[in-house]
Amino acid sequence: MTDSTVEIQGRNLKLSNLEKVLYPATGFTKKDVIDYYARIAPAILPHLHGRALTRKRYPDGVEGEPFFEKNAPMHKPDWVKTVPVWSGRNRRTVHYVLCDDLATLIWLANLAALELHPSLALATDITCPTVMVFDLDPGPPANIVHCCQVAIWLREIFEHLGLKSFPKTSGSKGLQLYVPLNTPTTFEATKLFSHALAQLLEHEHRDLVVSDMKKNIRTGKVFVDWSQNDEHKTTIALYSLRARERPTVSTPVTWDEVERALKKKDAGLLVFESSNTIARFEKMGDLFEPVLELKQKLPDLKAAAVAQTPEAIEIAAEADDHPLRKPASKKSAKKPAARKKRAKV
Repeated sequence: MTDSTVEIQGRNLKLSNLEKVLYPATGFTKKDVIDYYARIAPAILPHLHGRALTRKRYPDGVEGEPFFEKNAPMHKPDWVKTVPVWSGRNRRTVHYVLCDDLATLIWLANLAALELHPSLALATDITCPTVMVFDLDPGPPANIVHCCQVAIWLREIFEHLGLKSFPKTSGSKGLQLYVPLNTPTTFEATKLFSHALAQLLEHEHRDLVVSDMKKNIRTGKVFVDWSQNDEHKTTIALYSLRARERPTVSTPVTWDEVERALKKKDAGLLVFESSNTIARFEKMGDLFEPVLELKQKLPDLKAAAVAQTPEAIEIAAEADDHPLRKPASKKSAKKPAARKKRAKV
């Protein structure tokens, strides 16, 4: 059977081409995609709720030509919610889909919207991000294991500032860190903070970290992408499928798992496919649940305002009272080279 009509939460929805293979390497069909999103709905919906959603659709599967879709399609059902957002860059209003319920999620899956990219802000206040994100992108031959080391360094800084952070896989090559805020702030503030922090990390670990977007300098290093903290950008949703050879998923992980992957130098420990992610959720619950409500205030980083040049970063890195300065451990104070040695994973 390739077509079917189902009732979801009182909504009638026609599902089409259910046997169409969207992941040729594994035989993963559209029916499998719909089944995955239906089963992971209790986990993913709270993280999509109330957020303008950009979709990346793959009507011909992951080996076909995809396209990004921001505006809700003209043929959408009447019950699909949308939110108007003014785009200053395009000088027009974009009517984004709001994926607030199971019926909408399944409707999107039926459109082969494999990847879901929500805004970092709620639609009710599109200029106020609820989280700050760091996307750790490895340049080959570096891999997610190297991202684990950078993530741990970032966690140390956050802990020094009294902030909790939560790691997840990108579902592709790297790792992402979320710092929940849920307090009044701006994208300008989160971008300034994240950029300064990325530069400071690069200053302290030049052999492994880069903060510049130029791809030709990323070989063998981890790019700390701070630019995701922007009103006009989106980040792959937690629990979203990725359009890779296999149906991998952006999956929340524990810090113990990050440390274990680094210790064992095993990138495979942080690769999760759809079935793995469902099993993990059923066993562990939503590891990112605190991100939805944990209130944390972004520190007032006056020093970060000047930390936009290598010279300023160098001065800031030497200042003990710099708000982004990590406290040196006794071990690292005695052996300055010890921390650099850890970077060679």
